Amino acid sequence: MDLREVSVPRYVDPEERVRDIVVASVQALSEGGLPELTLRKIAGRMGGSITLITHYFANREALLNAVLEYALSDADAFLGELEEMTDPHERLRAAVEWFLPVTEESLSQERARVALLTHQGAEPVIRQHLQRMEPAMRAVLVRGVEELVPAGELDGTVDMMRVWVSGMALSVVEHPEIWTPERQLAALERFVALLSIAELRRS
Repeated sequence: MDLREVSVPRYVDPEERVRDIVVASVQALSEGGLPELTLRKIAGRMGGSITLITHYFANREALLNAVLEYALSDADAFLGELEEMTDPHERLRAAVEWFLPVTEESLSQERARVALLTHQGAEPVIRQHLQRMEPAMRAVLVRGVEELVPAGELDGTVDMMRVWVSGMALSVVEHPEIWTPERQLAALERFVALLSIAELRRS
């Protein structure tokens, strides 16, 4: 046998493969909701057999849990990025912008999140995730604004910011043709300016 004809299996990094599966799952959720999140359909999207998925995820619940954990880890990683920023105004802007679906990837993630919201009553893992996710979202906003407002006004300010970013994200999901990235960023600048004006009035 000619050794040159023997194919050597390509090494696949397990973490990279898991991330690819999760990204494909998020895309499936964003396009078709929870019914699209099956092991067989995700494998089909990735051009392989179902064993491509079952090698890493034993069942659909494990895959769904990985998708949800991905969102939480993203929030934790971004908090670390905020800690590296020394300018509080830069930190505020970055914290608010993080919530905006200004890229195709972030829009897909937001569509997937909205799709999952409608199933939280029937899927305990989704409900449990949402209970953990909200504090993580607020933590990003707290870190973004906590050096710019008095301690007694922090919770109320974060409430207002949370409503604004949630409303903006939902508006983009509903009408992406209206809320282009440019328009989102313009609205962001106006919102941050309003927060800055309020800060100046208090000082």
